Amino acid sequence: MGLFSRIKATVEADFHELLDKKEQKNPIAMLNQYLRQCEQETEKVRKLIERQSLLQAEFTREYKEAQDLAEKRKRQAEIAKQAGEAELTEFAVQESIQYEQRALHLQEALQQAVQQLTELERKYEEMKHKLKDMHIKRMELMGRENIARANHRINKVLSANDRYTQPIAKFEEMELYLERIEQQVNTDYHCHTIDARIAQLEKENKQ
Repeated sequence: MGLFSRIKATVEADFHELLDKKEQKNPIAMLNQYLRQCEQETEKVRKLIERQSLLQAEFTREYKEAQDLAEKRKRQAEIAKQAGEAELTEFAVQESIQYEQRALHLQEALQQAVQQLTELERKYEEMKHKLKDMHIKRMELMGRENIARANHRINKVLSANDRYTQPIAKFEEMELYLERIEQQVNTDYHCHTIDARIAQLEKENKQ
């Protein structure tokens, strides 16, 4: 093979390899990117749930505090009334009413927060299950891809028309060429031996 033919064969091999990579671009990379985005979103939801849980705890604390203060002002209003302190009684009564109203508002907010947190936790569990299913599906696809790529490479080697079998054909041609040379050498040797023997016999006969 001449220099130009060798360069041509090398360029063709590189070009075919480039086409193979382009045509068989790995779709797993895109799937991995999508899974990473899902994982990031799942982590964001987890942090929001933690925040919602803290808010629920804060609502609970505020609600209990408002209830306690309402009860406290009621007792103080009763004490002030028994002592004949009308102004102090009125102040304590108004305070008690305000705390009761706040407690009612906080109770509603707390109930809503509990419902919202429960719903978030339910959806979060669904997200985790979905993400796990996608991870399993990715492993299945990776397995199928590996088998497909392996079979593709195997078929390249085994296919009689594939460029990868050209070196094998070259070896076979070389073997045939060497066999022909060996046969020629043996034939030449035998011919030379026969000529030498006949020449010796002729020489002996002359003597």
